Parts: sequence; structure tokens; C-alpha cells
Amino acid sequence: MKIVIVEDEPLAVKRMEGLIREVAPDAEILAKIDTVRAFVRWWQTNPAPDLLLMDIQLADGLSFEVFQQVDVKTPVIFTTAYDEYALRAFKVNSVDYLLKPIEQEELAKAIEKFRHQRQNGVGPSDTSENLVKMLEEFGIKPVTYKNRFLIKQGGRFDVVETSEILYLYADDKVVFLITSQNRKYIVDETLDELEGKLDPRLFFRVNRKYITHLSAIERIEPYFNGRLRIWLKHRPSDEEVSVSRERADSFKTWLNT
Repeated sequence: MKIVIVEDEPLAVKRMEGLIREVAPDAEILAKIDTVRAFVRWWQTNPAPDLLLMDIQLADGLSFEVFQQVDVKTPVIFTTAYDEYALRAFKVNSVDYLLKPIEQEELAKAIEKFRHQRQNGVGPSDTSENLVKMLEEFGIKPVTYKNRFLIKQGGRFDVVETSEILYLYADDKVVFLITSQNRKYIVDETLDELEGKLDPRLFFRVNRKYITHLSAIERIEPYFNGRLRIWLKHRPSDEEVSVSRERADSFKTWLNT
């Protein structure tokens, strides 16, 4: 049985790993993921596991949002500190719900329920579709990303489609946007704000100063201290842009998606 843990609290992850070893010693934990964005990237580049153990509140949003971005057929055991009755409507779409703090006996029952469903060929087959409908009933809107920017240029406004963006970078607290036509605009938002508004399939935050579109990357080379050096279109050839060591593996996975 292959399991992926989706949880943003390190202590909760450690406890879950220990409980799994006790109640399902044959299980293999494939990955431990802490954000919606990381889950989507992982799901797009790895075979589906047998079971997901998924917290509802993750570091960058509700875990339900992943079902709007990727097609997940894998059964889910949700873990949550939310009130049990407020979430009863979701129960039909999952193997089970476990309220935190999770007890060994409860996890054992949930995994046994999953094993029984799998053995008998029953269980949630339309998790993705059903959860999207339930999200709408709870007033949770589908995740959408920016399609264009309205940017003031002197006495006029310019509309820049996100498909025209090569990269964005911060310089002395000012954020600039560079287009494929090599036009430069000032954007009245921080890179942290923009990162969550741009489609992660097309844009990547390579370091604290740069967010780049896939089409902007001309060349990549290994760099010292585990970093990667990249060359972006319309950047001066002598200006260094590197992918931080912490982001290098995720960057390579993103490129390979």
C-alpha cells in the first residue's frame, strides 16, 4: 500500500508517520507534501498512490482546491481540526474523516475501511467531480489565475496578457514586468502576491527576486552550492540569474512536467 501524506504541520507529519508504522507496517510513504501548489506539481509528475492522508487546511489554502486543478481518483482519508458536523456532507466523497488529535485506533479503523473497500471493488470513484460540487455549495470558488494585467503608463492604461510575460523581477522594492516584446512595466504588487496569482504550470519563482515564465528560459547550467544558473530572454548577458539551492529540485521537476 503506497501512501502520500498531505499535511503542513511538521509535528503532525511525524506523528502520522509513526501511527502508520504501527497500524499498517506494510505501507510505503511515497511523499510528504505541505501545500496545494506542491501537491499539484507532485501529482503531475508521479504515479498515483493507493491512498491519500490529507489535512484540510494547508499552508497555502484548502486541500480541496487540488481537486480543481488535477484529476484525483485516489481514495482520501481527510484529517481535520474542524467541527465534525460541519463536514458530514463531505463524508460520502472520502474513505473517512479523522479529527485531530488523531488516535491510533481511529486511523487503524479508517485504513481497514479503505482495505475493505479496495478488496471489494467499492469506494469513492468520483472524488474529484463530487468534491468540486461540494466546494461550490460551501461557497468555495474554483482556483483561477490572472489572465491579464492593467498597467498605468503615464496618462494611459496598457493591457498586458499573462501569455506575453517573460518574467517579473524585484529591484529595490519595485517589481518590473518584462514582455516577449521586451517592454518593461512597473507592477504595483509584490512578487509574493503575484506568485499566488500566476498559473504554476507556466510560472516559477526561481529565487527571491525573479518569477519566470517557461518560455523565457534560454539556457540552464549547474552552478556552485547546488544552484542552477539560467539565462533569460532580454536579460543582459552579464547579469546573473540563478535558481536557489532550495528550489533547484522543484525547478527541475517543473521543467519536466
